[in-house]
Amino acid sequence: GQHLITAIAEQMFGFKTTSWELGRQRSLIELDTPSVTAEQVEALERSVNEKIRDRVPVTVRELEADDPEIETVRSRGLPDDHVGPVRIVDIEGIDSNMCCGTHVSNLSDLQVIKLLGTEKGKKNKTNLVFLAGNRVLKSIEQSHSTEKALTSLLKNGPGEHVEAVRRLQSSVKLLQKNNLNLLRDIAVLIARDFKSKPAPRQLFVLHRKEGDSEFMNIIANEIGTEETLLFLTVGDEKEAGLFLLAGPVEAVENLGPRVAELLGGKGAGKRGRFQGKASKMSRRGEVQALLEEFISHRSPEV
Repeated sequence: GQHLITAIAEQMFGFKTTSWELGRQRSLIELDTPSVTAEQVEALERSVNEKIRDRVPVTVRELEADDPEIETVRSRGLPDDHVGPVRIVDIEGIDSNMCCGTHVSNLSDLQVIKLLGTEKGKKNKTNLVFLAGNRVLKSIEQSHSTEKALTSLLKNGPGEHVEAVRRLQSSVKLLQKNNLNLLRDIAVLIARDFKSKPAPRQLFVLHRKEGDSEFMNIIANEIGTEETLLFLTVGDEKEAGLFLLAGPVEAVENLGPRVAELLGGKGAGKRGRFQGKASKMSRRGEVQALLEEFISHRSPEV
């Protein structure tokens, strides 16, 4: 399949193959051109499949290394340590190529070739992605299974799948926006409720599964951290999440790294705020105990 695509790509468009890769699911041919148009891919696919339908014979012959005919054969050249005859694979009327691999005896054995498109390759080169033979059939089978699953989930026909997904994406974006606005409102209300208490507390601790860094920072902004030490967390209660320690600058500089260490995470801070990611949210109680002990021992000046 690669021999056929390579030969036809060079004949039709002058695109030379510089390397190729046989992958587990798909294969790549690196073409020495900065770009390949969709129209060229379509024309190339049509041409190679015409050759397959024409049942072009494929033969193997051996030449001596000094045979002048070798100069007419497409190759990268022989290895310096090569000894013995040179194996040539001929696709009748299309290509002659040095190769030591196994080959079909007729192009019809390939069944079909599907070009999946192109990807940006190395500098000024393009990777052409292709499937051949049973890989095409397996790909169709997989695509059909995916199509059936989407039909069941989306409750419409295959031709409407893309539009249905677009509508879902639009709905999700709207829900995310509304959710963010609600979280902001909740953060403000939490802060106002704390500030409305008759006797201000020196420590404020809060965990909320649904939330983000902005949620925590809104609470810190609304409460004010000149007098109060805040320990806020969001995420799964027993696994990973985010944390924010905010308060008097000296206290946060002293406690921030220790809080991160207890939570099995990393963080950074400045101007009275230390925040980061945590992998052990289940240790929030230990952090609260550390902060309470700190507050009970700190001097009035701090």
